[in-house]
Amino acid sequence: MTNKNPIRLPPLRVLRVRHPNRPESNPCLTVMSSVLACWASAGHTGRGCTTVEQALRACMDAPRPPPKSSNTINYHLARFSKRLIAQGKKNK
Repeated sequence: MTNKNPIRLPPLRVLRVRHPNRPESNPCLTVMSSVLACWASAGHTGRGCTTVEQALRACMDAPRPPPKSSNTINYHLARFSKRLIAQGKKNK
């Protein structure tokens, strides 16, 4: 059985996507936390921490990837919402 009257949604105040550009986590963050944990357990001059320290140095010296282009979804939604609001006013 089909519904004769479509479901009406309440009007949206703002047509927007929350945080489309989430910042990426730092890849060296986990290595740095490992170094700090090693220093906390073995002391700052701990000889067992050299491999972890070298891994942190290698991570920090590695070239950074180029930044990604920003997401333009909210820009396009703002343009689209003007048309929706204009059509809604004509129908009333």
